[in-house]
Amino acid sequence: MNRPSFLLRRRAGLALVTALAAGALLAPALGQAQAAYPNKPIHIVVPFPPGGSTDVLARRIGDKLASAWGQPVVVDNRAGAGGTVGADYVAKSAPDGYTLLMGVTGSNAIAQALYAKLPYDVVKDFAPVSMVVSAPLVLAVNPDVKVRTAQEFLALAKSKPGGLSYGSAGNGTSMHLTGEMYKQAAGVSMVHIPYRGSAGMLTDLMSGQIQATFGDVLVLLPQIQAGKLRALAVTSKTRHPMLPDVPTLDEAGLKGFEALSWQGLFAPAGTPSDIVEKLSAEVNKAVRSPEVREYFASRGFIVEGTTPAAFKALIEAEVKKWTPIVKYSGARAD
Repeated sequence: MNRPSFLLRRRAGLALVTALAAGALLAPALGQAQAAYPNKPIHIVVPFPPGGSTDVLARRIGDKLASAWGQPVVVDNRAGAGGTVGADYVAKSAPDGYTLLMGVTGSNAIAQALYAKLPYDVVKDFAPVSMVVSAPLVLAVNPDVKVRTAQEFLALAKSKPGGLSYGSAGNGTSMHLTGEMYKQAAGVSMVHIPYRGSAGMLTDLMSGQIQATFGDVLVLLPQIQAGKLRALAVTSKTRHPMLPDVPTLDEAGLKGFEALSWQGLFAPAGTPSDIVEKLSAEVNKAVRSPEVREYFASRGFIVEGTTPAAFKALIEAEVKKWTPIVKYSGARAD
């Protein structure tokens, strides 16, 4: 027998047995590590500066997750480009459940059509966890506009093509695109006036420089209650609890009209489904807790809480809905 060859074969055999044994030990360890999720701090990326509603929402949800799981939840603000900077960061993060995104309608639906060179795909690059809250916009006018209902506003707009203007917080925002959706659905022509945020728009609306807006409930509500603005309709399919006497645009004759501003939690695509499901269950438990529900309801939000599958279906539907509206509006970002 060739002794060197025999020794080489014996060593190779021992190496194979060792590798198989190590693999057998490693597999349960990996399974236990995944089953033990989370076993280190979780980061929730907020794609906007601190202090806004998305930031507050992430911190409230984060506190609940930290309390339930005994692991720190860190909110990481990565603002820029309408929320797409933070969204891109999460899309390219490790799909292990430790880096999440509190995404919004803009960053995770509208951006797909709005940005010519979006560095991520809003459908393919994320694993939706749960839609957390939503809110409609309010069609409101300056009281000097002699209409009291959405039907009267529509008739006025049709009688004066291009004679009415509506303001928004900027090109490509949900306020702007909801106005464009309205124009297309109603078959009217109105002039869009973009502002750098809601404050300037609100000042000009109350002074009569512009006639209308599709604005946030919480921003407009004090002025509506003070009689400085008149609410004509909301853009959800059901009436808003804070404006129970204000009909929906669907009720007012634009059947099927719905435009919502929503916020929800996302993980990177490829995150194991059991981690996504575990996150979804705990997030839904958090948003349905009395203190979280009351906090956001008092700020005009409808508290949601959905399954990953339902949220994924919503994202796909939102992309299909907003893409033609963005094209119709002519809005485009580099």
